[in-house]
Amino acid sequence: MKRALITGGAGFLGSYLCDKLLSQGYSVLCMDNLITGNMRNIRHLKGNKNFKYIEQDVSLPFEVEGPLDYVLHFACPASPIDYLRLPIETLRADSIGTFNTLDLALSKKSKYIQASTSEVYGDPTVHPQVESYWGNVNPIGPRSVYDEAKRFSEALVMAYHRKHNLDTRLVRIFNTYGPRMRVNDGRVVPTFISQALRNEDLTVYGDGKQTRSFCYVDDELEGIWALMNSDYHEPVNIGNPGEYRMLDFAKMIIEVTGSKSRITFTPLPKDDPRQRNPDITLAKKLLKWEPKVEVKDGIKKTIEYFREVLDE
Repeated sequence: MKRALITGGAGFLGSYLCDKLLSQGYSVLCMDNLITGNMRNIRHLKGNKNFKYIEQDVSLPFEVEGPLDYVLHFACPASPIDYLRLPIETLRADSIGTFNTLDLALSKKSKYIQASTSEVYGDPTVHPQVESYWGNVNPIGPRSVYDEAKRFSEALVMAYHRKHNLDTRLVRIFNTYGPRMRVNDGRVVPTFISQALRNEDLTVYGDGKQTRSFCYVDDELEGIWALMNSDYHEPVNIGNPGEYRMLDFAKMIIEVTGSKSRITFTPLPKDDPRQRNPDITLAKKLLKWEPKVEVKDGIKKTIEYFREVLDE
């Protein structure tokens, strides 16, 4: 039986990775310090003999007994509301935490998968964003704690690959959504859905003309899984190239929820990207992967989950 460590395993995406690997016959060690993760996301795995939860801060020293076939480093606050509240913790997770997990993978001769992000492109001047684009990031702005931490982690992973021949993967994750997102996550999908279900005003930043793309979690997982099973070591964009203006997206949420909400506008946060859309040409060619779930269909599933959570 193959064995994998997933850091951030009680988080939104990490918990789905636990499910995915267990379904593929893996034994899974889920590591999380619950700074943004939630035991609710993995409580259905309690009692599974192939699953073990370890409460641990990945940026502090730790050891894992026994062999490991994979180390997946997904531990890091990933929402602006979190990494602006937890700037030092965010920087530590993708600097010291990346060192710790890379050293572990090296000692165990494991394959290593690093969760990077579309935020490495910053406020892009190239659109859509292709992997060869180096980005446009403010290194001292409020968002830099996340942007630069992820850029550093990519450099670190490539250094271990080049110097130690470590078998590594780099997945650049674009906006992903679905059930298990937190109500107070701060990202646009949970924020708009929560506001709409409560019939509160939907708060749109700026004039709402900035764009984002949205990939349903099932599609994102399949892309990550395909990359895990490839032999490609450089970054790969995994996201949905469908592009939405925030104002149009807010209107869609109101329509699908049947909400009485109105739309209000608030100032645009500093360094907020004007455009965010992945070029997935490489993923299509290399992994034979592209998203299948229509955004509106995924949003409906996500709304069902949020109705349950808000009623609890």
